[in-house]
Amino acid sequence: MTYEMILKDPAINTYITHADATLEVLGYTEHSFAHVTRVAQTAGRLLETLHYPQRTVELAKIAGYMHDIGNVVNRSEHSQSGAVMAFRLLDRMGFDPEEIAVIVSAIGNHDEGTGVPVSAVAAALILADKSDVRRSRVRSKRTETFDIHDRVNYSVTEAQLYVNEDQTQVTLSLTVDTQFSPVMDYFEIFMRRMNLCRQAAKALGLEFKLVINRQNML
Repeated sequence: MTYEMILKDPAINTYITHADATLEVLGYTEHSFAHVTRVAQTAGRLLETLHYPQRTVELAKIAGYMHDIGNVVNRSEHSQSGAVMAFRLLDRMGFDPEEIAVIVSAIGNHDEGTGVPVSAVAAALILADKSDVRRSRVRSKRTETFDIHDRVNYSVTEAQLYVNEDQTQVTLSLTVDTQFSPVMDYFEIFMRRMNLCRQAAKALGLEFKLVINRQNML
């Protein structure tokens, strides 16, 4: 049972599509294949860099790809509903119960409202999800219609999540075009996410750093 199988599963891809369509109606930024694929790859790369077993890396990628399917039910508590959906889907595919437990626990704990980095996979998912801030997530290009979330995402022209050579720190480095949003807007809407990232980094034995326009913020 592999990440590649998950990518090709028609049911999973249908739920991702409909979850994003629901969020579009509600006015949220893009949560479709670009987002979930990026989160999957970032979570896997993070654990690979930290020399976790390859199977753990694979589980992180699976959790990353499936983490937002609960939005098809409701944005509220989507991490919990997504975990229940993921259990049903993975069980149907014949995944080992031990691996299902790791994946659904990570999905159920990825949101800043209720999330806790209960495992390495959960911690990697949190860091990967919260670091996906980018201009292309904004659906409308009409800047006069932007709310604060649109302005912050649109202002980010580059975002990188990386571990230092000593493997003591994980850094989220952002390049922000302040023409569209002041840096303080980022903190206004993302502070809880950054606090969760701190917890996730600590769970991986790392210190979390936030750098915006080459200035240390956290």
